[in-house]
Amino acid sequence: MPTTLITPVEDRKRLARRLAGSGRGFAEQYGFRVTNNPASLFQVLYLAVLLARRGDFRRALDGARALRDEGWDSAARLARSLHEDRVRVLRDSGQRGDVGALAVALGDLARTVVERYRGDLRRLRSVAHHDPARERALLAELPGVDDQVVDLFLREAQALWREVAPVADRRALAAARRLGLGRSAADLAGLASGESERLAWLVGALARVDLEHRYGELTGRP
Repeated sequence: MPTTLITPVEDRKRLARRLAGSGRGFAEQYGFRVTNNPASLFQVLYLAVLLARRGDFRRALDGARALRDEGWDSAARLARSLHEDRVRVLRDSGQRGDVGALAVALGDLARTVVERYRGDLRRLRSVAHHDPARERALLAELPGVDDQVVDLFLREAQALWREVAPVADRRALAAARRLGLGRSAADLAGLASGESERLAWLVGALARVDLEHRYGELTGRP
């Protein structure tokens, strides 16, 4: 894959400002608000679970929207849902593969968040005493949550949970490398002037560039 380098430093900063200019991260660009309340945080978490599965990212977004639109917009509400109803909603939204297993995982995730944290991921943060390594560890203990899901969740949550920054998922880093913006989350944090909210916007925009194959509009090349 060819690499299109953006130089010098000011050009990189200009491109970073352009990418982060919308003032919204990945989830918010697709209609999921990222606010520090239990329902919003849980929706971002199950969106991350769906995005981490193989397949079209748009199908993952459709699945997350379908869960929310069904009224399962919080851990408590999803925990009360029936397995067969989750299967139906996920299938109707276009999910493929073992939808039954996905429905089980989402139900287990919701019930565990309710049982351990009363449905509120902010309690997980409090239990971890705002320690990033502990927050990651506690998230990874949840059903259906692996390291990739943790990265996708914290990519968004770092705008609110500033102690976890800098976080960049593999899609964002792939775009950053191709555009010459850096090779690590720390590199991107430098372009975002160390602001976790702006970093979340930048990283989210980079992930969208890679997923939507939008390099051409940024570089003027195919």
